[in-house]
Amino acid sequence: MHYTVTRGWTATYSAPIEVRVGEKLVLSGKEDEWDGHRWLWARSEAGGEGWVPDSLPVSSEGTTVARETYSAMELTCIPGELVTGLRQTHGWILCRRETGQVGWVPRSCLAKYQEELVREVF
Repeated sequence: MHYTVTRGWTATYSAPIEVRVGEKLVLSGKEDEWDGHRWLWARSEAGGEGWVPDSLPVSSEGTTVARETYSAMELTCIPGELVTGLRQTHGWILCRRETGQVGWVPRSCLAKYQEELVREVF
């Protein structure tokens, strides 16, 4: 799916948390609700910290691990820019620019690319 950036976004963190599937996570207990979705503050085995969607951690027998590989890398973008959406979660869309750069953009900053809307109608 292709999107047009309707509102610019500047990446929030210079060193976002990144985890591999099965990697241990330490949850701080700090939570936030953003756009109706629950986020948890976590620390990776490598020591990186940041917000993760509440669907990422899974706990068993006192150990919490990442359900999937995840990077909180955000994509700085400007209005009018075209991006390709790769996946969505918790009010964010993982986008790729034509240059290959990948990162998360809030859903509220994007609109379905108009040309695709026209094709869907016909």
